[in-house]
Amino acid sequence: MALLLTSLAETRRDTDTGARPASAAAFGQASRPDDLSAAVTVAGRSLSRAQLVAAAGAVAGDVAGAEAVAIVATATLETIVAVTGCLLAGTPVVPVPADAGPVERGHILRDSAAELVLDPHGPSAPDRPQLPVVPVDLARRGDPPAGPEPGGGATALILYTSGTTGAPKGVPVTHDAIAADLDALAQAWAWTADDTLVHGLPLFHVHGLVLGVLGALRIGSRLVHTGRPTPGAYAAATGGTLYFGVPTVWSRVCADRSAARALRGARLLVSGSAPLPASVFQELTDLTGLRPVERYGMTETLITVSSRADGERRPGWVGTPLPGVETRIVDDEGQALRPDGESVGGLQVRGPMVFDGYLGAAGRRDFTADGWFRTGDVATVGTDGWHRIVGRASTDLIKSGGYRIGAGEVENALLAHPAVREAAVVGLPDPDLGQRVVAFVVAEGVTPEQLIDFVATQLSVHKRPRQVRIVGQLPRNAMGKVQKKLLVD
Repeated sequence: MALLLTSLAETRRDTDTGARPASAAAFGQASRPDDLSAAVTVAGRSLSRAQLVAAAGAVAGDVAGAEAVAIVATATLETIVAVTGCLLAGTPVVPVPADAGPVERGHILRDSAAELVLDPHGPSAPDRPQLPVVPVDLARRGDPPAGPEPGGGATALILYTSGTTGAPKGVPVTHDAIAADLDALAQAWAWTADDTLVHGLPLFHVHGLVLGVLGALRIGSRLVHTGRPTPGAYAAATGGTLYFGVPTVWSRVCADRSAARALRGARLLVSGSAPLPASVFQELTDLTGLRPVERYGMTETLITVSSRADGERRPGWVGTPLPGVETRIVDDEGQALRPDGESVGGLQVRGPMVFDGYLGAAGRRDFTADGWFRTGDVATVGTDGWHRIVGRASTDLIKSGGYRIGAGEVENALLAHPAVREAAVVGLPDPDLGQRVVAFVVAEGVTPEQLIDFVATQLSVHKRPRQVRIVGQLPRNAMGKVQKKLLVD
């Protein structure tokens, strides 16, 4: 199998017989002497490689032949076994957020044409769709079904976008795309089977599932999922060398100084899914002695840009393209802009991990004629290839008084003020300027006028907020991203 699970079945047979597997590349170093030790731990419950293979084999028998299978993606061992079993069977996986409401859940199930649901709670779970529901029982054992393996171009996952501009869209992700991305990240982050990956991210999206589960399985590193991404849980994880988190997680880790200092033994801290404020970058560096690695990606593209384990890390910048990835920024007319570190344009990418088009969509309308995917994000690229993501074109590129202003730059300036804990900047309609810069800020002991004046001393005067609203909290989704559409609305 092109993705990662070819030797899962071999792992079980060869662990049982003591024979060395013919190929260990797909499921990490399957012949290591610790095959019987904990390979995956979730909230204190563990499975060895052999146990994972056997339990996944039983699931594979349940789903073999289905066109697509939905999985209620709780942060549990059952979810990891269910995903692994579907991949063994060559059945596309449709992860469904465990807390999805009936409208969102119904849309995902209808749009993906899932034929059954795998749920650790079984058919008696309340408020479940009218589809066959199969429980995931870790005590069951089985062998993967015999038969031809799916090709690398076959769909492995159908992931759904966050739905910020409408109903969530289905993104078919192939085995080859995931394999290419994970191999590129292993190289960039020096990620090996000797690592222990720790995170507590949701298991229904790229960060927590593709990188955080399939990455560990492909590379062969031990995985410790903390159940929830709390500072205490991260600090308590034994032997962690590689930690994944979103900016909200790292901000909370910094607020718990003892937890932050407990991460000093790690090798790499990785931040993604949203921009990491420069202030959090610096505080995390001061407390842990580690400069975090930042990276950029989307559901549609997986991870395409990252800083490196053995290279420089710059606050506010996400690094350079991974091997095989090309990027460019373009103006409103689609003309390529020079990578000068100043020009702001729409980011386009192409590479082996980029999807081919949305589920059920006619044609490739989100691609240019020459094959570049229009990400909808706005970025600046330096002369050395380093990328700074300004944000979404729809909400983070503000056109005010003839100027093009990146919301992220203004947010970083606000976060540099000691009284500001969180900040989100949007452009609101203005009869004179076209759009005016408006900031929503979580802060204490400071007035809006003081913050406006502070930004004017940090940036060009035209970039200062025309209005600052101090709020108790910012609306965020499950991945910690601020939902700016709610602020605009």
